[in-house]
Formats: sequence, structure tokens, C-alpha cells
Amino acid sequence: FIACPQLARTVQRCLHGGASPGPRPVLLFFSPGPGILTRTLLNAGVRVVALESNSAFFFFLQSLVFFLDGQLKVIYGDFFRLDPLVTGTVKPPAIFFYKLFETMGVAAVLFFSDVPLKIFGILPHFFLRNTLWRLLFALYFFFSIYRYGRVELNIFFFEKEYKVLTAKPGEVRAYQALTILWQVGCEIQLLHMEPWSSFVTNFFFGGLAVPKSTFFFYDHLCLVRLTPQLFFFTGGLQPTNSSTFFFLVKQCLARPNSWSLDNGGKLLRDFFFPDNAETRNLYPDFFLRLFEALQNSSMFFFFWFHDEVLDSIRNFF
Repeated sequence: FIACPQLARTVQRCLHGGASPGPRPVLLFFSPGPGILTRTLLNAGVRVVALESNSAFFFFLQSLVFFLDGQLKVIYGDFFRLDPLVTGTVKPPAIFFYKLFETMGVAAVLFFSDVPLKIFGILPHFFLRNTLWRLLFALYFFFSIYRYGRVELNIFFFEKEYKVLTAKPGEVRAYQALTILWQVGCEIQLLHMEPWSSFVTNFFFGGLAVPKSTFFFYDHLCLVRLTPQLFFFTGGLQPTNSSTFFFLVKQCLARPNSWSLDNGGKLLRDFFFPDNAETRNLYPDFFLRLFEALQNSSMFFFFWFHDEVLDSIRNFF
């Protein structure tokens, strides 16, 4: 939770920035608690939908609804249990995206239209990687929140993960499959950096305070805006073949010195790269162009559709 009034005002200004002309999109604030930031947003006139799974905080926020003339809506649910892989009804606080949007009163728009919804929250350390992968799958396979359009994420997470998402080719440890997939799919913008001491730290560490002896290479939390690319699904990449692109990227990064492709050298030469080019030295747009080239190649189906590809998808859910 945000524990500093000054930081709350900074976050409010960051969330307001970048909005397109016309009515502001609704802000979905997940796991808000009863804190300073919620009141700061409301005082600034922001229309807030609070998605809260803690029953004590939920009832506290509910008590504010009657005094705010429709400016605040409170929904009992857990953002980290959005769209569970089950059929039929689910037990709250798990919730399906279509029920969430229906309750919020947010209608779907075309993907290349304006942003229909802003989402804000803090990603705890123990949910971070899994949540980033789940959001990627939702974007590339065009389901969950992205069925309603180019939903904008404004999320706090650790600086170390921000460095991964924005890494450049050649940064051996930071440049990962996660890097390439996010950079291909979204515009990534750093809005603010804040020392993690400004936050209530037991929220991030499973209810345990951070030991004083704990050492972090990166001691900031970054507020990062992730906006899907405007023309994301207008080329060769489509929701129907996204799984193949995922694992092309993953396999190339797993074997940085070997392309594992018949005629791989010819493909590289077609893109004006030397035969010995390492995958970690190539920009994300190269992988997208390679993927589109492979779709028109006879080697495509023989090398990328394997049982382990489908098995690996399940590991993310």
C-alpha cells in the first residue's frame, strides 16, 4: 500500500496524464485497501472502480459509496484470480472478466479505438512473474480484459523486472523472452520511480516484514504504463498463431548460439544478418519479421508444432 500522501498525489498526476481528449476512461484500481491513494483519486474527480478481495477493506470502501454520487463503485473480487480455468460458476473473490466489465458498465470497443479502461495497482513480488505472463497470454490470444479493447495497464512493480521488460539486445541477463514479447505487444512507458520504503512492505512479501539485512540490487518500485500497440493484429501475427510466436521466441532465446532451423543461415542472410548472429543480439522486431517469414516457409510446421509446445502453455496457468 502507498503510505506517503505526496506519492499519492504524484501517482494521481501520472494516471491523469496521457489521456486522450474527451471523457476520461474508468480507472479500475485493484487491491486498493482503504488508503491514501483511493481518497486522492476521488478528490481529483477520477471515476474509480475498486476491485477488493479483503473483506474488511471491501466493507470500508462500500461505506464510502453512498457519499460519492456514483464516482466510486466497489466490486468484491481478486485481480490475481481473474478468469480461472474452470467451467461454470466460480466462488468469489475469483471472477470472470465479462462479469467484471458488465458490473463496471464498460462496453467493448474496437481494438484500434481509444483506451476504454485504465487499470492501476501494485504487483506483489510473489505474483509478479506469473501475472506478467498471464497478461501477455491474454493480450496475444485476445481474451480476458483485452476482449474489450486496448486496456491500459498502469502498474507498480520492482525495478529489476522493469529492467527486464525494457532490456536491449546484448544485455545477456536481462534480455529474455519476456522482454521481446512485451516490447512487440506494448508501448512501455516509465511514469515514476519510488523507493520501496514509501510503501507498506509486508504487502509485497507474503505478510512478512522485510528483514533489515535484505539486500536489493534495485531498491525502487517503478510505475509503468503498458499500452497495447495500436495496430497489433494487423500483420501476420494473429490470436490464432500467437502460441507459435511465443515458443519461437522462447526456443531462440534458450539457444542463443544456434537457430535449430534447416536453412537457418539462409533466413538470416535474407534479413542481412551474418550466419553466426546470436539471438540475444537481435531486436524484438526481428523476431516478428522472422515469424512472418517462417509462416511462408515449408520448414514452419515441421519445426515449431510439437507436443511440448502445447504442454508448456499449461505451465503458465
